[in-house]
Amino acid sequence: MSDAKVSKTQAQEAGEIARLLSYVVILLGAVGLFCAAGAIPASRFEKLGAGAFPKIVFAAIALMSIVAIIDALRKISGPAYGRFLCDAWGWARRCYLVFICLGALSAYLLAIPVLGFSIASFVFIFGLQVILMPRRMPSIALAAVVAVVFSFGLNWLFAEVFTVFLPRGVF
Repeated sequence: MSDAKVSKTQAQEAGEIARLLSYVVILLGAVGLFCAAGAIPASRFEKLGAGAFPKIVFAAIALMSIVAIIDALRKISGPAYGRFLCDAWGWARRCYLVFICLGALSAYLLAIPVLGFSIASFVFIFGLQVILMPRRMPSIALAAVVAVVFSFGLNWLFAEVFTVFLPRGVF
């Protein structure tokens, strides 16, 4: 087989594996939401209960996901899984900034209750700008101004103009 056919086949197999993983995530979400729908309090006026319709919808989604998983497993050859792991690892190494941004966002969301909106937003915005921008003095100064405006300025705008108070932290 030529290289073009091999790479096209490998790309199709990688796409099938990615779809398989998305079907598994959808199945897990549907099962979790099905279980959560069982906790919806029942009304005395309903025979089936308030959670009946959501449970039917999530059960249907789970059933469709199972069918899709079986179909995807049928299409994927055995060696494709190993190639997919290598390709996924290579992609993750090439796109490391995506993971840095997701990690920073997670840290920001965890820091808001402790530091408050203004300080956590300033650290998040300034830190990401310094990581993603060229590190020259004018760009760092601009990053500091943008971080101040979009953290403390936004907090002032919401408090004074809209009378909506953003989360205050321990500090």
